[in-house]
Amino acid sequence: MSDFFSPTGLLAQYLDDFEPRDGQRAMSEAVAALIHDSNEYEQEHGRILVVEAETGIGKTLAYLVPAIESGQRVVISTATLNLQDQIMNKEIPLIEKVLGKKVPALCIKGRQNYLCLYRWYQHRSTGQQSLFEEKEIDSIDDWLITTETGDRAELEWLSERSPLWPKISAHSNQCLGGDCPEGALCFVNQLRKQAGSASVLIVNHHLFFSDLAIRQAGYGEVLPRYEGVIFDEAHHIENVATSFFGKSFSQYQLIDLLADMERQAEQDLDPQGTERILAMARGLKTRTDEFASLFPASVGKFHLKEFLSQFSQSAWRTEVELLARGIQRMAEEAGLMQSAGDGWATLENRALELRSNLLSIALPDSLSEQQTGMEGSSFVYWYERRERSVAISATPINVDNLLQRTLYRTVEWCVLTSATLSSGGNFSYMRKRLGLDDSVEFLRFPSPFDYQNRTKLYIPPLSFPEPSDQNFQQRVAEQVTEILKLSKGRGLVLCTSFRGMEHLAAHLEQELEYPVLVQGRGARNALLKSFRETNNSVLVAVASFWEGVDVQGDSLSCVIIDKLPFEVPSDPVIQARIESINEQGGNAFFDFQVPRAVLTLRQGVGRLMRAATDRGVIAIMDVRLFTKGYGRRFRQSLPSSPIVRKLSPIADFFASSSSEDK
Repeated sequence: MSDFFSPTGLLAQYLDDFEPRDGQRAMSEAVAALIHDSNEYEQEHGRILVVEAETGIGKTLAYLVPAIESGQRVVISTATLNLQDQIMNKEIPLIEKVLGKKVPALCIKGRQNYLCLYRWYQHRSTGQQSLFEEKEIDSIDDWLITTETGDRAELEWLSERSPLWPKISAHSNQCLGGDCPEGALCFVNQLRKQAGSASVLIVNHHLFFSDLAIRQAGYGEVLPRYEGVIFDEAHHIENVATSFFGKSFSQYQLIDLLADMERQAEQDLDPQGTERILAMARGLKTRTDEFASLFPASVGKFHLKEFLSQFSQSAWRTEVELLARGIQRMAEEAGLMQSAGDGWATLENRALELRSNLLSIALPDSLSEQQTGMEGSSFVYWYERRERSVAISATPINVDNLLQRTLYRTVEWCVLTSATLSSGGNFSYMRKRLGLDDSVEFLRFPSPFDYQNRTKLYIPPLSFPEPSDQNFQQRVAEQVTEILKLSKGRGLVLCTSFRGMEHLAAHLEQELEYPVLVQGRGARNALLKSFRETNNSVLVAVASFWEGVDVQGDSLSCVIIDKLPFEVPSDPVIQARIESINEQGGNAFFDFQVPRAVLTLRQGVGRLMRAATDRGVIAIMDVRLFTKGYGRRFRQSLPSSPIVRKLSPIADFFASSSSEDK
C-alpha cells in the first residue's frame, strides 16, 4: 500500500495534484493487514477494524485499494445512495486507470430504486394517466430503449417525490418472483446474476441489513456470499440495524395491500369475483379505521404499554383478533385466486406477514419467541400517530448482541469507518453500542486540513442566554444575522428543530439582503445546487443537512449551529435505551446522550472544510460549551480552530479573507 500512496507511487504518477497523506497510507496498510491476517487465534467472530478518518484523509481510496487487491469478494456498505454512486462512478474508475485493469465491481441498491417491467407494462396499459404523467411515461419509454440497469438515478429529470415511480418500481412486497412473465428481462434478476461474478459489491446499509434479516429468518439471501464487509459512514449502523431487527404494522401498509388486491381483482377476475374482493376490502378498511381510531389523536411517538393501560386485557385482545381475522380471510381469499393470475400468491404472503407482525407486536405475551421471530433481545413496544395513519412497532433496545450473532460471526473480517466515530477522543460509546470486544483494533486519523490558520470557532460570551432561557431563540436570530452580514451570506445554518428553523428563517428573510433558502421549500438537491451557484446565499436546515452536504469553495464560508444537538428524550426507543443503561448501573446522560450529541455536532461542523483550500467560520450558539461540565467533552471533539467569544475577530477574519482573494 505504501507504494500506491507514496509521494512517488502509482497514484502520484497518475494525479498531477496528488498530495500524499500519512493517514491515508496508514489506513490502507491497516485494512490490508486485516484482510490478509492469517492468524488463527480462537475468537467468536471475524477480525474487526474500526477507523475514524476525518475529512481530508481520503478514506474511500484507503479501503478500496486493499479490498480490490485482495482478490476476495468484498461488500462495501454506505449510508447514502450518493456515496454509492460516488464510489461506483468516480473512485472505481480512478483505481481502474491507476492499476491498469478492470475491477469487477457492481452497485446494488434497494429494489425500490429499479423499474419493475411487469408493473410498468400494467400501468402503461391502463390508459388512465394524466396529461403530465403521459409526458413522464413517454420519457421512460425512450429511457427503456437504452438503459441497462433500470436505475431511477439515471432519470435526473424525475422528481424525488414523483407519484409515478412508486407505481412502477420493483418493490419487494409486489414482486411475483418466479411467476413473473417479465422475469427473464427483470432488471433486479439481471443484477443478481451479475452479482455472482463481481468481487466488489457496493450496497447501502439498508440493503445490507435487509439481507442479514432475511438470512436470520431463514428466507434465503439478497447478496451472494462474501468474505468481508467494509462499512463507510459506520456511525449509522446502530440506527439502521435497529429498524431491520424489529417489526412494524401500520394502517398504511394494510390499506396499500388492499388497494393492490383491488387492482389485481379488476385485472384478473370476472365482475362477480371482483365485487367479492372489493366488498371484503371495504369491510377490512372499516375494521382498520376502527382499530386506528382507538389511538389518541395527538401526533407523535408513544409507548404502547401506557396506551394499553386504559383497556382491559380481554377488550384489547378482542380488537386485535378481529383485525387479524379480517387479514387472515383476505389472505385465504388471495390464496384461492392463484389460478386467476400471477400476483395473488404475493398478495397472500403480504397479508400473512402483516397479520404475523400485528399479532407479535400487539399481543406479544401470547406468542412464543419462535413464533414472533424476535428472540435474543429485549424490545420496546410503541406506536406512532401520524396525520393520516397509525403504526405500531417492536424495536430492539440494544443491537449489540444481534450484531455479534448475525454479522461479526458470519464474516472473516469487517471494517467500520467514518469521519465521526469517537466522542471526546475515545471510542467507548461505539464499542458498547455496536458490541465490539477487546480484540477489536481502533485507529484514529485526524484531518490534515489547517483548521488552526484557516478557520475560527465562535462561541457566544457567557452573558448569552442558555437554550432554556425564553430569550434564547430571539438572541440567536439576532446574532446569527450579524454573523451572516459579516460573511456576506455564504452560510449554512443548522438547526436542531423545525420550529427553530422556521423562526430563524423568518428573521433572516426579513433582515438579510441575501437569498435565504429553507429546507422543505424545495427538493434537497435543488436547494444545494442553488446554494452552490449563488455564492452569497444562506441555507437554513435541520436533520439530514447535518451531514452529506459537500460544498467546496466560497459558497460555504460559514457554518452556524443553533445549539448542541441533544435528542429530545421523548422517543420511546431513546427512553428505553436510557432506562436500560441506568438500570445496568451506567449513567445514560454521559454514556449515551452526550456521545450521540457529540457525533451529530461533529457531523455538522464537518460541513465547513471540504478541501484544503477552504476557509471559514464555525459558530455554535450555545454557551453550555463553557458553562456545563460536559462542555469540555464537546470541545475536545471539535477541530483545532481558534476559539473566539466576540464578533470583532470574525469581522477581521472575513476582511482578511477578502483581501487575500484580491
